[in-house]
Amino acid sequence: MTQPKPLDGIKVFDATQGVAGPHATMLLAQHGANVIKVEPLDGDWGRGLGKMYGDTCAHAVTFNRGKRSIALDLKTEDGRAVAQKLASDADIVVESFRPGVMARFGLGYDDIKAMRDDVIYLSVTGFGQAGPNRDLPVTDSVIQAFSGFMSINRDSQGTPQRMGMIAIDVMTGLYAYQAISSALIARMRFGGGTYIDCSLMQSAAAFQGAKMMEHYLEDGAPQVLYVPVGTMKTADSYINVTAMRDRHYVSLCEVLGVEELITDPRFDTRDKRIDNEAVLMPMIREKFLHKTTAEWCELLTAEGVMNAAISTYDDYLADEHVQAVDSVAWVEHDGMGRIPMVNIPGLPKIAGVDEMTECAHIGQHTADILGEAGYGADEIAALLSSSAAGAYGA
Repeated sequence: MTQPKPLDGIKVFDATQGVAGPHATMLLAQHGANVIKVEPLDGDWGRGLGKMYGDTCAHAVTFNRGKRSIALDLKTEDGRAVAQKLASDADIVVESFRPGVMARFGLGYDDIKAMRDDVIYLSVTGFGQAGPNRDLPVTDSVIQAFSGFMSINRDSQGTPQRMGMIAIDVMTGLYAYQAISSALIARMRFGGGTYIDCSLMQSAAAFQGAKMMEHYLEDGAPQVLYVPVGTMKTADSYINVTAMRDRHYVSLCEVLGVEELITDPRFDTRDKRIDNEAVLMPMIREKFLHKTTAEWCELLTAEGVMNAAISTYDDYLADEHVQAVDSVAWVEHDGMGRIPMVNIPGLPKIAGVDEMTECAHIGQHTADILGEAGYGADEIAALLSSSAAGAYGA
């Protein structure tokens, strides 16, 4: 007997594009929700993030697997009517348009609440529903810059750097998913729905809450957490080393052959090492240049000093531990071939190709979804012929 999933029977109207909203609704789908992805006739713009494989890409597969796709033109009266019908039947509505756009389509929170008063409705935007920046266009990079995230990620010359992935969008999707999950629990316990304003700006701020507080309390120049810590250049590559406690520092000095630094009065306490970081770290770094990363990893690990070689994704995928715990599944995907798909904490490990590993083509399920909503064959044909709706391969 198949084990039921916690969100079996929950219907989701997913009018999101990109990464943040799709990430949240993908998690809902993986936990059993029936997620209907409503996208334009030419598809979610997130299908074109990076190299494309037909009508999809790595980001689209990662954040849209497990959903069904219906393509609708919301600029047409018939397309809007279909969307309104689908949304009014949903337990959860998630959208990522600019403030006010969904209301113009007759799909705003008040519109849907009038038809279903216990709906859980979440909006993903850049800056939120109010304030002077509410209508500004946003990308992940914009919020990395605006939120202070780049200020704590600088190169050796001190230039603020963008993280080389869509980090803010991904974390916003996680915050959105947890907010929706909590709202579902509240509805089950107490009844009623809710509206959730989930912006990239606020998610980035929440993620950095401790750093912002630290920045304020220490007048913009917070001390490091501990020393020595950081990335060290070795004879052949790089290694990250963390000597968090006194015993770690002692062991590190012994491995490096600088036992005299253990009792050096400049470095013999945590606070002294922090105060004298600029003196201590060059001495530590110089020692790492004399052996390879593999040699240092073996020596440090044997003495209980936390460390890790700086890996590439190739290194991670090939790692013995990663393989032993099934961190990554390898699955076949239509149009892409065999691809690595990372298992998500809290979900069953991917056992093979199924509907939860597939990212639907644009409008792949249009006819099925329309039929389930009560549209007859002639009505479906009329919607397709008028281009109010689109179907994959039609």
